[in-house]
Formats: sequence, C-alpha cells, structure tokens
Amino acid sequence: MKPLKNNLTKEPIKVYSWATPNGHKVHIMLEECGYQLGRDWLAIPVDIGAGDQFKPEFLAFSPNNKIPAIIDPYGPNGKLISVFESGAILLYLAAKTGKFLPKSTRGKFEVLQWLMFQMGGLGPMLGQNHHFRLYAPEKIEYAINRYTNEAKRIYGVLNQQLKDNQYIAGKTYSIADIAIFPWTRNWKNQGIEINDYPYFKEWFENVGDRPAVRRGVEVLASLRQPLHDAKAKELLFGFSQSRQGK
Repeated sequence: MKPLKNNLTKEPIKVYSWATPNGHKVHIMLEECGYQLGRDWLAIPVDIGAGDQFKPEFLAFSPNNKIPAIIDPYGPNGKLISVFESGAILLYLAAKTGKFLPKSTRGKFEVLQWLMFQMGGLGPMLGQNHHFRLYAPEKIEYAINRYTNEAKRIYGVLNQQLKDNQYIAGKTYSIADIAIFPWTRNWKNQGIEINDYPYFKEWFENVGDRPAVRRGVEVLASLRQPLHDAKAKELLFGFSQSRQGK
C-alpha cells in the first residue's frame, strides 16, 4: 500500500481507501472541504480484491478490515488520530472543518437521521442487491427479487423526500448527500429505472455535477478492476472473512 505522491513538507491526512461507494464518500468529503489530493491528503490504495484489508498494518487502525480509514496527524489537541468507518469519518471531518453538518441541534439531527438511513439501510441493502445480482456464483431468484424490491423501496423513499427538498436533509447540501450519492451511482445495476424517480433523478444529476464530487469519484478509480477473479471473490465474500480475529 503506497501513498500517492505528496509534495508538501506538512504531513497530510492519509486516507486508506479503494474505489467503492464507501471510499468515495470520504474522497468527496475531503474535496468538498477544500482539501487537495496530493497536497492536503493522500489516497493510499487498499486493494480489497488482493487482500490488503487483512494486512496487520491496516488492521492496527481499521480492526473491522474494511475501507476506508484515515490517519490525521493533526487531530484533536493537535495530536494524531485514526478513524475507521466511513460515516464516522464524515462526522469527524465535518467537526474538524465546520462544514456540511448544521450547527443547530435541529438541523444537525435532520442530517444525522439521513446519514443513519444510508449506513443502516441504503448501503447494506444496495450492497446485497449488488452481490446477488452481479457477484453470487448462482442466480437465486428469491434473493434477487428480495433486494431489487428493497432497492426500489429505498429509491422511493429518497424520491419522496426530494419532492419538496433540494437536498436529502432539506435546503442545504450536507454529509447526508455525500454519503448517499456514491451508493446510487450504479442504479442501473441495481435494477432501477431512474426515470421512475424524477425528484431523485434531479438531485442525482445536480450532485453529480459538483466539481468536488466529480473529482472524488475518480480517486483510485483507475486501479479498480472488474471482479471476475475467484480468489478476489473469496477474499471479499468467502471463508477468509470469517477467519479474521481467530
């Protein structure tokens, strides 16, 4: 895992990541906050298809063997801090920069409920949708239907929320939008017809046009390969996962 080139003497934030929706959340957030790749932050590839996520040096600060994770040399009180889990990283960066999370109690929880919606529902359900539609070794009709229908339900929830709101949590762009957008980029593979969700479609296109979003989703994208290799699938979905920590 070698970081991308850094030209600064000041130590940047190190982002251990891969070109996945959860990785792109953090890439987008950093770019939206004004951090510049290669200067203020480094993208350190963790090739999850090659098993980099199981290396001891990564597990030392990301014990759940999942990307992304960050190391900020200038954390609270000026001391180094590491943070894993993409939602926690978004919250950390929002607190560090004062951006994309309202300061009022009401506004904050309006955003946080949608962040939890992504982390507890949208992400896991669309992840299962991807797995059974694209990666499962056998096509199980019940599973495909189950998670395709759940994806349609979730997009319906988003569409209804966006009917009267410019952004997911209201009038202001926030970490809720940053968390949700990367997971919805592959709507075609999720069995979704985007024109069935016009308010979502408008939001999706508007968010996708943001310069920081366009930059964020390109980070590490050139390194990712289609998941056809049996060994890579085993590392991601098989016995190797269950053996960690034993």
